[in-house]
Formats: sequence, C-alpha cells, structure tokens
Amino acid sequence: MSMKYLLIKLIILIFPVMASAETNYGAVTITEVVSVYDGDTFRANIYDYPPLIGRSIGIRINGVDTPEMKGKCESEKVLARKARDFTLTALSNAKVIELRNLKRGKYFRIVADVFADGESVGEGLIREGLAVFYDGGRKIKNWCKG
Repeated sequence: MSMKYLLIKLIILIFPVMASAETNYGAVTITEVVSVYDGDTFRANIYDYPPLIGRSIGIRINGVDTPEMKGKCESEKVLARKARDFTLTALSNAKVIELRNLKRGKYFRIVADVFADGESVGEGLIREGLAVFYDGGRKIKNWCKG
C-alpha cells in the first residue's frame, strides 16, 4: 500500500469526526434554569433529554463573551455581576427559554443561541455593553481597560 493511499484513507476516516464537532443539533426548550454562573454560562434541566445530559447541564451562550466573575480587576468583577444579573433576570422572567443551533462545547457543555420569550439573550448582553462578540477562539476583550 502506498503512502499516498494510506494518507487518503486516513483523511476519509478522520474528516467525519472533525465535522461532527460542528454538528448543529437543532433546538430545544429548557424545562427550568438551575443556576446562572455568569453572563454567558448557566445550568439548566432539559427533561426532553435523558438525565445523564438533561439534568443540570451546563449551557454556554453562543457568540458572546462576558466579563469573568474571578476577573483580573475590580471593574471586571463589577461588570461580571451585572452581566450575570442581566442573564438571570432574562431567564427568570421568561415563560419560554429556547436553545437554538445547539452544538457540543468544551467541558461537556451545550453551546447554543439562547432565546428568552423570543429575544436573544446574547444580543441583549451585547446591546447593554455587558458582552462582546466571541467566535470561540482567543478572547480579545480586556475588561479592565474599559
């Protein structure tokens, strides 16, 4: 077997695995919010899913980055609490919380566009100056510099 043939076969075997990381799993409605850690991360129960993944599953809001609760400076921590409170209020007041464009993320979390009564929570965070656009790569915002 030639090296070229082996390489092509390897690519054919690996490509579906690589593509599955970006698989979109559709949409689901959250049954209840368990906790809100910060502006872009919370835990929820999804009773439509088996308990292994549907109970207290971590959710990361897709496309946004909020300040960290354990930030590098006091101003970042203050903004982090405001972002957390924004998300907590949006989710607590919603009659329907929907996760759209679900993907698998790091740390056994779901990454999804989060909608509270049809309104994007991520867009709301950005509009309020409590988040910046985030593509999942390197974080670029220094919340301590304003």
